[in-house]
Amino acid sequence: MFKRIAAATLVFGMAALAPPIAQAQQRTCGPRDNIVTQLKEKYGEVSHGAGMRSATQVLEVWSSKKTGSWSVLITDARGVTCVMAAGQNWVANPAFDEVKEPEA
Repeated sequence: MFKRIAAATLVFGMAALAPPIAQAQQRTCGPRDNIVTQLKEKYGEVSHGAGMRSATQVLEVWSSKKTGSWSVLITDARGVTCVMAAGQNWVANPAFDEVKEPEA
């Protein structure tokens, strides 16, 4: 019984000391020109598409065939860009461009 209480105390104690998820996920934000320059020069990334996320935000996907890196950016109406996600091992899907949308 004592071992179970000690184990539970240890687990809950460690959970209480863990940083909140929001703190662990720090975003890189700045003027769009600066962020784009870093993606191009440091990672060799190029834009592969963009779309309106809302009336004031544009979402972009950048990636590099050479380095395999990828980034998802959101730019607001003020020109501030934030890197929302980034990673490695990007795999392009050339078949995506060949898919025909159903006619309305």
